[in-house]
Amino acid sequence: MKRLKAVSIILTITGIAIISSCQSNAARKEASKKKVTSDSTLYTLGLSDAQKNALLKSPRTQQLQRELDAFYNSKLIRSGFNGAILVAKKGVIIFEQYHGYENSKTKTPLIDSSSFQLASISKTFTGSAVMWLVQKEQLSLEDSIQKFFPEFPYKGINVRMLLSHRSGLPNYLYFCDSLWKDQSNFITNDEVIKLMVAHKPPIQHLPDTHFQYCNTNYLLLASIIEKVSGQKYADFMQQTFFKPLQMVNTFVYDPASTVRPHQTQSHKYNGQAEPDTYFDGVMGDKGIYSSARDMLKWDQALYSGQLLNEETLKAAFTPYSHEKPGIRNYGLGWRLMVYSDSTKNIIYHNGWWHGNNTVFYRFIQDSTTLIILGNKYNRGIYQAVKPVREILGHGDGEEAGEE
Repeated sequence: MKRLKAVSIILTITGIAIISSCQSNAARKEASKKKVTSDSTLYTLGLSDAQKNALLKSPRTQQLQRELDAFYNSKLIRSGFNGAILVAKKGVIIFEQYHGYENSKTKTPLIDSSSFQLASISKTFTGSAVMWLVQKEQLSLEDSIQKFFPEFPYKGINVRMLLSHRSGLPNYLYFCDSLWKDQSNFITNDEVIKLMVAHKPPIQHLPDTHFQYCNTNYLLLASIIEKVSGQKYADFMQQTFFKPLQMVNTFVYDPASTVRPHQTQSHKYNGQAEPDTYFDGVMGDKGIYSSARDMLKWDQALYSGQLLNEETLKAAFTPYSHEKPGIRNYGLGWRLMVYSDSTKNIIYHNGWWHGNNTVFYRFIQDSTTLIILGNKYNRGIYQAVKPVREILGHGDGEEAGEE
């Protein structure tokens, strides 16, 4: 995520990961020669063991593995990559690599349980949590903000506009610097809302007139989740999503708590640790940590229909902004690439916060998943999407955005 200067299914996943770290080039090349196999019992879209094995052994999969391995070693590693990359087809991991350190100071190597700050990919969880509550008829997409925060000074904005970034609200990352006096203390969602009530920073545009990506929207949605559920956002996410899906390496970050096992440190491009800022007390727009394998569980849960039903998912994956031509759009918590042939649509989200760069792509045409998580600032992570898409047969010349 950018700033100025700045349900119930049980999933398990096993597999053999190719792990490479910042050791010698020879060791890395040796590791890259290993074939990634998987005996995953993840949901995998109903595939039998025989089908999984056939997928892994198919000439097409083996060709993809060779091409992905070549790109990874010749391009992504050389870009300064420090992170995790995972590619799966129908939930079966066909390529998986880890390179670098969870923490450059301790030299702790990245592994398959390493948890990364997802940055704006966190919005996919916040958005889905809101849609889950809508599905349970505990709130409506047409509910106004004032239903939950009567003193909120901006009128004419409903939940749907927050989800689709059509509220016109000002971005808290920009106005808080001048309003939050003690920046040695973390600011919370409630405190941002109080600042908006007290100072009413100018809107960016009138509600529902056009798309304007704004992190304030998802801060408010996280707070609405708390109002409706009667739970803290972190507890709600844990009980509703993370625990049922056995996402054991996924959690909502609390800057006041101790560092969890395998929680990665954010690093600048030069490898120096990048500390938290007072904005790290805000959640909903960012702040969820997860591993590559847990993100695959999240991806697969969205296919099952047991988490969000077909009607709810259709609403989430519908484009809501049509002021500008082009294939790029936004649903309810998801970025979209919308094609004339809807079977080719791509559902995705990127993230950037501090030194964390992340991409999460869902190619629904053939149920392929691409996950890249990095904890050392590297725009090469976004630039990797285009060549990987081409390898996977989903290329269209479109460059990946950054958030």
